Amino acid sequence: MLGFLKEPVVVTAEINVNLVALTVLALISRLWGLCYPRAVVFDEVYYGQFVSLYMKRIFFVDDSGPPFGHMLLALGGYLGGFDGNFLWNRIGAEYSMNVPVWSLRLLPALAGAFCVPLAYQILVELHFSHCAALGAALLILLENSLITQSRFMLLESILIFFILLAVLSYLKFYNLQKHSAFCGSWWFWLLLTGVACSCAVGVKYMGLFTYMLLLATAGLHFWHMIGDQNLSNVSLLCHFLARALALIIIPMGLYLSFFYVHLALLYRSGPHDQIMTSAFQASLEGGLARITQGQPLEVAYGSQITLRNVLGKPVQCWLHSHTNTYPIRYENGRGSSHQQQVTCYPFKDVNNWWIVKDPGMQQLVVSNPPRPVRHGHIVQLVHGITTRYLNTHDVAAPLSPHSQEVSCYIDYNISMPAQNLWRVEIVNRESDTDVWKTILSEVRFVHVNTSAVLKASGVIGASLPEWGYRQLEVVGEKLSKGYHQSMVWNVEEHRYGKSQEQKEREVELHSPTQMDISKNLSFMAKFTELQWKILTLKNEDTEHKYSSSALDWVTMDTNIAYWLHPTSGAQIHLLGNVATWASANAAALVYLCLSLWYLLRRRRRIYDIPEDAWQLWVSAGGICAGGWAVNYLPFFLMEKTLFLYHYLPAVTFQILLIPVVLQHLGDHLCRSVLLKSMLSALIVAWFSSVYFVYCTFSPLTYGQPALSPPELRALRWKDTWNILIRK
Repeated sequence: MLGFLKEPVVVTAEINVNLVALTVLALISRLWGLCYPRAVVFDEVYYGQFVSLYMKRIFFVDDSGPPFGHMLLALGGYLGGFDGNFLWNRIGAEYSMNVPVWSLRLLPALAGAFCVPLAYQILVELHFSHCAALGAALLILLENSLITQSRFMLLESILIFFILLAVLSYLKFYNLQKHSAFCGSWWFWLLLTGVACSCAVGVKYMGLFTYMLLLATAGLHFWHMIGDQNLSNVSLLCHFLARALALIIIPMGLYLSFFYVHLALLYRSGPHDQIMTSAFQASLEGGLARITQGQPLEVAYGSQITLRNVLGKPVQCWLHSHTNTYPIRYENGRGSSHQQQVTCYPFKDVNNWWIVKDPGMQQLVVSNPPRPVRHGHIVQLVHGITTRYLNTHDVAAPLSPHSQEVSCYIDYNISMPAQNLWRVEIVNRESDTDVWKTILSEVRFVHVNTSAVLKASGVIGASLPEWGYRQLEVVGEKLSKGYHQSMVWNVEEHRYGKSQEQKEREVELHSPTQMDISKNLSFMAKFTELQWKILTLKNEDTEHKYSSSALDWVTMDTNIAYWLHPTSGAQIHLLGNVATWASANAAALVYLCLSLWYLLRRRRRIYDIPEDAWQLWVSAGGICAGGWAVNYLPFFLMEKTLFLYHYLPAVTFQILLIPVVLQHLGDHLCRSVLLKSMLSALIVAWFSSVYFVYCTFSPLTYGQPALSPPELRALRWKDTWNILIRK
């Protein structure tokens, strides 16, 4: 029974020495001196703030993209024991001893290092020689810009890692497709393709470009499968469902999981949650949740409420009134109603409280049992402190003359009767009998007499003059002019009024509520809102000293100074390897010209290269040239501040094209021994120049050793480069 123990257990393995050596060299190039400089480098000042918020579990919104990349950076901080206590306010600021610099920079460095063996394997899976694959890996290894970007707490190296992993996984899956479909390794690489694509998109939305490229490639390959008569309909259906599951459904589920973990970690209120809806804010610990905990859920006649405008940008604000009136005459000579001002006030204040009144009754308290207000009900809104009714009439608003003025009615005994009836319309209702609910319901107030809708026009740019204390304008907007979020309101604070006397009511307005009703949002509701904010929230784009246009990237006419030593000339710049970038541009041009030449010749039934070589040329170009195009051309359509690092995913694909073109030239165009020898000699000389440029600019890549002013001037190979020289 135990006879198998008589023989030793032997494990045999194949080790690709090239791959191991490349991985070791890549780790050395990215991890060497990782803690230097021990100071904030360029966008570390930006991402470090989010790492600190993760450590403190404080909610934030970053409009630059999804949260997965931020969570990976925060993981480095967590593993290093970072407590989040550091003020990320200045590039070049020295890190305090509690900041685990090596741990925070480790994951981007590892991701950058593993891009080297990934490049090698991609060329192998594209059926190019190991020599070409080795050349591609060495070019990535010696690319100064990729080294710089991967040695700091930045996201581009992580993005490029997942992009290359997705490409490699798909190529391995596709190569297995021909002889062992639906085997274990086939499923592994197909699923890993979807996971890597989802991770790439989760790091930055730029990952979506490569994801779309791989989806298009998979669709094209499946289209060719449909024409294969050897495959049955059932087999084709299974192939389609497998690809749909792995490349669409699983990535979508994984993308949702990033937000689920993000929201689970960040459960505390912070400065960023003010742009979210009241319901979202109330779901966070602290902040609005402290105020709204225990509020009644259903708004009833007699309820005391504050009304927050749903738009919430550029600032959040609440419906507000005070004793001051509109001036009799505005600066432009137009007259007003001289009624009490109604504004949208961007701060919490006792004058934000309103009482929901039944027009048919005089009482301003909630009856027992409460009578809830439903969609379509007519109400009056009474200002809590001044007890005047919300009103609008056919008088031009102060800043928006095409809209109606909104006021609190004062009876001046003139021919201007009160018009203070409003119809409640619940925008997000499920039925026409829905009850108006605290925080959850988004409502419009439609004026019964004029059909105007209560609108905070001030949130989209109109602030009142000094007589209105620079508060935001509120108007009555005609329904026919369309729908906008500035016309939608929700109840944020709410209590059931109990005091009929005004003095007692004022005291009541300052007191906390007692009832306890939970208003927690579901995950999907929070995800939908957060995703929408990420996609629509736009910071004001300002011209940055190191911003550039997409045209500057190809020829590397720009650079970015990442860090400067406070006393010496040591500095770090984002600069590419000039020899590599020029060669990549030349390779792309050669690929384009040769492809057009081959297409024209094939159209004339002239086949210069064998069919298998043509298919190899096309498939390699689809991945390498296609990857460059989809990661570069979209930036010409973007209205945002652009930097050189946005080009790094594209140039990575372009670098992979260099050995593709070189091997093609050697195999099919250099047909004599002499030409092949000359090409080999040129490649050696060229590669020596790549290594020379890498060594020349390594002081600007690693920040050491410090160079003298003459040495720094010598590195300014282009007039457009901004090399910092101390005077």
